[in-house]
Amino acid sequence: MTTVTATGTATRAPSVGTARTRVEGVEKVTGAARYAGEIPFTDLAHGWLALSTVARGRISALDTDAVLAMPGVLAVLDHRNALRLNTDFAGLLGMRPDPTCAVFQHDRVPHLGWPVALVVAETSEQAREAAESLVVHYEPEPHTTDFTARTPDAYALDGVMPALTEKGDIEAELAASAVVVDAEYTTPEEHHNPMEPHAATAVWDEGRLEVVDSNQGATWVVGDLANLFSLDPAAVRVRSEHVGGGFGSKGVRAHQVAAAMAASVLGRPVRVVMTRRQMFTLAGHRSPTVQRVRLGADAGGRLRALEHRSLSHTSTVYEFVEPSAGVARVMYDADAHRTENRVVRLDVPSPTFMRAPGEAPGSFALESALDELAVACGLDPIELRLRNDAERGPVSGLPFAGRRLAECFREGARRFGWADRDPRPGTRRDGRWLLGTGTAAASFQAGAAPSTATATAHPDGAFTVRIAAADIGTGARTALTLVAADALGVAPERVRVRIGDSAFGPAMIAGGSMGTRSWSWAVKIAAEELRERLALGADIPAEGITVRSDTTAAIGALAAAERHSFGAQFAEVAVDVGTGEVRVRRMLGIFAAGRIINPLTARNQFLGGMTWGISMALHEEALRDRASGGLVGADLAGYHVATHADVPRIEADWIEDPDPDDPVGIKGIGEIGIVGAAAAVANAVWHATGARHRDLPIGPDRVLTAGAPDA
Repeated sequence: MTTVTATGTATRAPSVGTARTRVEGVEKVTGAARYAGEIPFTDLAHGWLALSTVARGRISALDTDAVLAMPGVLAVLDHRNALRLNTDFAGLLGMRPDPTCAVFQHDRVPHLGWPVALVVAETSEQAREAAESLVVHYEPEPHTTDFTARTPDAYALDGVMPALTEKGDIEAELAASAVVVDAEYTTPEEHHNPMEPHAATAVWDEGRLEVVDSNQGATWVVGDLANLFSLDPAAVRVRSEHVGGGFGSKGVRAHQVAAAMAASVLGRPVRVVMTRRQMFTLAGHRSPTVQRVRLGADAGGRLRALEHRSLSHTSTVYEFVEPSAGVARVMYDADAHRTENRVVRLDVPSPTFMRAPGEAPGSFALESALDELAVACGLDPIELRLRNDAERGPVSGLPFAGRRLAECFREGARRFGWADRDPRPGTRRDGRWLLGTGTAAASFQAGAAPSTATATAHPDGAFTVRIAAADIGTGARTALTLVAADALGVAPERVRVRIGDSAFGPAMIAGGSMGTRSWSWAVKIAAEELRERLALGADIPAEGITVRSDTTAAIGALAAAERHSFGAQFAEVAVDVGTGEVRVRRMLGIFAAGRIINPLTARNQFLGGMTWGISMALHEEALRDRASGGLVGADLAGYHVATHADVPRIEADWIEDPDPDDPVGIKGIGEIGIVGAAAAVANAVWHATGARHRDLPIGPDRVLTAGAPDA
């Protein structure tokens, strides 16, 4: 709607905050939107990765002659003839790249499924047949993939946060506490499985490398590829217009590097696509965790001691820590406070970021322990959390840039009907089903990273915004359209947002719930400056008027603070202790996550995360065979996730929580939906049955073992 002010200036009702379908939605449902593996290239060749069949050892020989004689085969790349790569550099967030992506550099095999060769052929079918025919001889060595809490080789590891934080005397405060909880919680290895497989096509042209890819940030991929191939970043272009999911897995992987290597050798475009089974090995995963939580409280439930220690695994070639203890550094304070993240090296593929890295498994342990403490104190679980709601960062001591956790719990409790809950476990029944309700808190960081954007005004009254953002299914392209339209003071239909091209300049990746926040900041600045220039009445030339923004200085000037989104999760479950079946009947999530740009796609994000939390609580579990070192059932038939029948009536809503330090008011919502969801389900299962489940997933076998409550 357009209105006219007293001065006669036309103003529009804001587009931000209105529900909008995706601007590219028609393209996607009609098939016009092409993904990385679908874009045509002239003279395209196809590569297929051959992976190791031993879990540790050396390659002693490869029988490539027979493969090279097969129909259509153009080349076989392996450690004997591959380009030498540079791996001595710091990439995203200052982290060194996983050497798994630097393919074919030596004859060592550090885990089952390690890339040992790339077969390139005229067609994908020829490449696959040849790769599966390649005979590789190994000198196998003993391996270990067993992950246990009692490993003597574990060590503390800094990742995106320090490994250890501590204040006060934990043992003294525990000894002085009226109530103590000391429990161990475990979560299994989990895998991303985005709908679109990892795919990349590489082309070289006079020393310049172009890659069409499915990734979470063109700037990220450009930087790593430039360093790996010792190129000037200006000589690398990466395009990724449409991405069918990422969840942390779509950075620089073996397939992009192998495609670039083969394209250099053959002098023609080469495409490499991972199979679903290969993605279980080469796309990263969430490490299993063993977490010990010790809580001490006075008789009124106020925490005197909080210790959260987490152990995860990493590969022998790369150090990556799942920082599960980090969630305790934000959520609750205590007189004595200690957190530690540790890892153990095993003969497994390298883990990586996965939706809510650290917070998802960490919240299961911490929020389950809080629930146990509430029972021991005789307090309502919400009341216990409210009594321990932190006023400042428990570790940093910094003020919170907004913390409306208490409001989320109060609003959620009202809407969920929490006041009617009988706190006694195992008392509600619906026929053969035992019924229970549970709750948990959620949080996730609200960061921003420097980005650049351009906004162009065209003579016909249209506008184009360009930014190297990545829409991995979140609706970011639509959100940026709404932000740009409001900043320009025009209807969204007059704005075209182009994304996914490194040629548009550096920008933050889609990760850490920082993508839309970082990009919107840059888009708003560019659009507002363009609007000011147009207000001066300048004629628009045929090429248009373009303004460029860079948020580096503005983000660097932000005052130090604890910046997070918060939420409260509620779940009701039904449990059949005769069959072990657990059904989630309803869920509610109330979030304080900054200004919501597009309620339609925002709700999708929250619901998607909460659904993943159901999977985490009840289904997801990747198991490794001790003899082979490989996964059992590395496909979507063997790796169980929630289906339609498992997803109940889920509601997600939010309360007002704009960030005053952000020009758009955004905090970020991509990850918080999964945080606390599994704990809420697990706490509800306890309330239904009286049996506490500290190990995920809560499958029928574990329910049957736990048994039924006394009649």
